[in-house]
Amino acid sequence: MSHVSFFWLKPEHDKLVKGLESEFCTLVKSAITKNRLTLPPVPKVLNQLHKLCNRDDTTIHKVAALLLEDPGMAAYILKISNTMLFNRRNVICHDIHTAVGRLGIVRVRDIVTAKAIEDLKTRHNFSQHCNQLLMQSAVRSRQLAATMGLIAAGLAKHDEFPKAIEPEKALLAGLFADIGLFSLVHEYQLYLDSGNFLDIEIAKYVFEHCCQQASLLVLQHWGFDDDYLEVASNMPVPFRSALCEHLYLDTARMAHHLLMYKNNDEAIEEHHVEMDLAAAEVMYDLTNLPDDVFNQHLKAVFKTGEL
Repeated sequence: MSHVSFFWLKPEHDKLVKGLESEFCTLVKSAITKNRLTLPPVPKVLNQLHKLCNRDDTTIHKVAALLLEDPGMAAYILKISNTMLFNRRNVICHDIHTAVGRLGIVRVRDIVTAKAIEDLKTRHNFSQHCNQLLMQSAVRSRQLAATMGLIAAGLAKHDEFPKAIEPEKALLAGLFADIGLFSLVHEYQLYLDSGNFLDIEIAKYVFEHCCQQASLLVLQHWGFDDDYLEVASNMPVPFRSALCEHLYLDTARMAHHLLMYKNNDEAIEEHHVEMDLAAAEVMYDLTNLPDDVFNQHLKAVFKTGEL
């Protein structure tokens, strides 16, 4: 699965090859290897929330109390808990404790993180080229996330072979897939600010080849589970239980394949996805939707979830 955040660039042969050997590429790869890659700045409440989620004695009350320190975030969580995606019994809750109880502590963490990432991509102060790159990343991430949500919903509700996959988690995993891009853009901006120069087209080529590993480092640092790590890195996590299905990774690959088909991407000829009968039926149904209907479904995913 080629990374979702980037334009497809036509090979510039020697120019791109030399770009890979440039000082900036060496700097980024070294930062990843030594785990010193700059992490995105996040709201104070998010740092504290991640620490809480890593403790065994964390309770709904503690998480709700923390959210109340940030009224805007508390209101956002309350709003999310009452949307169709999470309020399947159509029972409106009016307090943050009930909202956290409905969503679950880990899901609250994921939603707050997704919100922070979305804000990072749309409210930044880099160069025009970098700002444009992050904005395009936000659009493509949302498209992948919504498509993953649609596929996961179909798999979970399949008449004969329902799968134990959560559409909400699939949606969030898609949003997190390229969080490492922010760190790479940050390194690039520092490089330029230091008086160096690297053509933006070469930089984008470097980002494309480093982003998966950078995203993996960020999500590992924040303590996300293997499902998120697999989607971000596009690889199964080593030594994972043989009984564990790679449902979210498979869903991400299916979503990417479906988007390639919808966008008439010629690269789809070389892109293959393994599917069982249930997955094939879900993909068949979505593939045969008219483009306008398919796009309406994608918008509906975020309209109901407001993520």
